[in-house]
Amino acid sequence: MDGVIVDTEPLHHKAYFGMFEHYQIDVSEKHYQTFTGQSTINVCRQLCEYFKLPNDPQELVDKKRSIFKELFKSDPDLDLIHGVRALIENYYQAGLTLVLASSASMGTINSVFDRFELNQYFVDKLSGADLKASKPHPEIFQKAAQSSGFPVENCMVIEDSTSGIKAAKAANIFCVAFKSPHSKNQDYSQADKIITHFTEINYPQINQYFN
Repeated sequence: MDGVIVDTEPLHHKAYFGMFEHYQIDVSEKHYQTFTGQSTINVCRQLCEYFKLPNDPQELVDKKRSIFKELFKSDPDLDLIHGVRALIENYYQAGLTLVLASSASMGTINSVFDRFELNQYFVDKLSGADLKASKPHPEIFQKAAQSSGFPVENCMVIEDSTSGIKAAKAANIFCVAFKSPHSKNQDYSQADKIITHFTEINYPQINQYFN
């Protein structure tokens, strides 16, 4: 979702750095960029280990989410990625089955879907926060494929992060890398196709990769 459907990155950035300030840890921008595509709990576990914090990782998660929740209500920076609504509608009208698989919490997913009225297009939504393993582990995309009711060879993942692309390929699913202007320093080399705009993968053009 983040970086592909909605641009929550500015809000996540503010929330994470607000949390860093609260716990008085010095996280560089370069270090922060390595978190892209990972679940919040996984990031906070890494932070506790790296900075040798005595706090429970869940405490950091709760603080970050509290800040994010307040920003979500009022921050003007939140908006859909340019062109994604047209792509979602294109796929929906073509009869494709859409499943959201995101590292975001289900609370954040539902808030975004309610705010931008996206629920009508998707048959299911999966949160990595509810799973045992985090990207780049393939679990979330394996479950998404199962939820769609189709075999993996008939599925496609759209991702903007290194860890997400690795997860899709580990699940043996065709992966489109969206070179999002909001996701910096990501490795797209394992992707099957790289795009800079969603019009490049409209239906029926995308169908050529599955025939």
